[in-house]
Amino acid sequence: MLLDWAADAVLVVHLLFIAFVVFGGLLVLRRPRLAWLHLPAAAWGVVVEVLHLQCPLTPLENQLREAAGQAGYDGGFIAHYLMPTIYPAGLTPRIQLGLGIFVLLLNVVIYARLLRVKR
Repeated sequence: MLLDWAADAVLVVHLLFIAFVVFGGLLVLRRPRLAWLHLPAAAWGVVVEVLHLQCPLTPLENQLREAAGQAGYDGGFIAHYLMPTIYPAGLTPRIQLGLGIFVLLLNVVIYARLLRVKR
């Protein structure tokens, strides 16, 4: 049971990290000091998507699920509702590249605005 919860916790952290990568620039507009956390996170997110790398949270979650005796991502509220958001069906390398470029452009616009406001 504890390993099930640990795997679910990794999944939630993964989702929160993805949300921070994509939308963290908006937080930086309100709290500029968060840029020191958001910039490396956004860079990591772009690199993972553009180079088709695997986030280290994915194998960690899978190991925890296997150790808990689970096969794949079946069962549970978190697995049922959050998994399709993080691992959507039909995710291709071309879509991943587009997502990476979207995150990069979104954050360039946000940080350019932040720099303009500071001047």
